[in-house]
Amino acid sequence: MPTYSALTTLPGPEAAEALAAAMERMEPAPVGTGVFEIEDGSGLWEVGAYFAEAPGEATLMLLAAAFGAAPFALSALPEIDWVAKVRRELAPVEAGRFFVHGSHDAHRVPEGRLALQIEATVAFGTGHHGTTLGCLRAFDRLLDEGLSPARVADIGCGTGVLALAAARALPGAAVIASDIDAVAVEVARANLGINGLEGRVACLEAAGFEHPAIRAAAPFDLIFANILKGPLVELAPAMAAHAAPGGLAILSGLLTDQADAILGAYRSEGFAAVSREDLGEWSALVLRR
Repeated sequence: MPTYSALTTLPGPEAAEALAAAMERMEPAPVGTGVFEIEDGSGLWEVGAYFAEAPGEATLMLLAAAFGAAPFALSALPEIDWVAKVRRELAPVEAGRFFVHGSHDAHRVPEGRLALQIEATVAFGTGHHGTTLGCLRAFDRLLDEGLSPARVADIGCGTGVLALAAARALPGAAVIASDIDAVAVEVARANLGINGLEGRVACLEAAGFEHPAIRAAAPFDLIFANILKGPLVELAPAMAAHAAPGGLAILSGLLTDQADAILGAYRSEGFAAVSREDLGEWSALVLRR
């Protein structure tokens, strides 16, 4: 049977959250709702919900009108195993010394590369997205320049690919990975086992640096943060507080036209720009504390 999606946009996070809460009281009730800021400078937020049964169009019209939202776009989604589809179609990713692949491409790892097996899952970060690829490429270049951090943090780790890359490339480093999403944390832990890196990365559920174990492990010589513009700006003071003097931060999850704003926020906290790489519409920044 198909799944139904209903999507709309409206200005402001408060109204968007209120609309999502109202949608959760619909009949039939949605199986999931989400609220996301549209990172294009418009100030609009997207509210979406998924339904196992077709929602009433009249109800959606009334909700949109009541909360000042655009008319809902209602779609029936075909029943597809998206994870299986992605696994079939994703080719390995090469980022310098790193070779990121799924289980179906394990036989293709070139000699001398650091292999990372990352499966397509509900958590973000297979290495294919320009943001993750940009972080891996930046890390690879820093390693070529002799970088050897003793303490590494991956904030907003998703599948844990960046933390795993650090653990693989830096056998003696202490590595911590955190994510606000409990599912992502479990996926990252599973990927440690898949890659034979059990015990090499501490995977924690936390918002930013808000975990006693993260604070105890600071200051960090290298911090990855592949998230979004808004959280990156909010994290700038905490990033400075948890980075070692001279420590590096590799940031992504931002569009090319957002990079200057991120640089400004971090410069005000004592960071200096080291490098920037644009991959398509995405940027990856390397900053030094």
